[in-house]
Amino acid sequence: MTGTQISYYFLCKRKLWLFTNNIEQEQFNDTVAMGRFISDTTYERQKHEIKIDDIVLDFYDAKTKTIHEIKKSDKMEESHIWQVKYYINVLESKGITGVTGLIDYPKLRKTEKVELTNGDKNRLKEIERDIQSIVRSIELPGVIDKPFCKKCAYYDLCYV
Repeated sequence: MTGTQISYYFLCKRKLWLFTNNIEQEQFNDTVAMGRFISDTTYERQKHEIKIDDIVLDFYDAKTKTIHEIKKSDKMEESHIWQVKYYINVLESKGITGVTGLIDYPKLRKTEKVELTNGDKNRLKEIERDIQSIVRSIELPGVIDKPFCKKCAYYDLCYV
């Protein structure tokens, strides 16, 4: 399980299925490249992309026990929040207590604080089971046809 899968679960089950089944399109997408650039140029003096098992944190401040996830836009905020909740849960499973998260939107000059509750932990277990069911299915989930689909890296696989 990865944070990207959690995020895609909230965005689009089809994208989740394609990504998890090794059909990757992000490397060719300008929107993804812009997001990567914003992440790379934020917290320039800090070490970026800390890898723990199968997850990659944009930035983790060990002193304050704060995960920073850097995003281009807040349009998909629910998926961002659950991605950070997942990261907090992973760190807690490693014995690191008192972890919180911040979603940084540098272009918007906005920060969203994220905390993990016991109810969230239960919901994450349900989400993980649902993700496993989706990605193991032999059937590709349907197209969701949302306005944000036009900028998706997987657009051609859904509409062309």
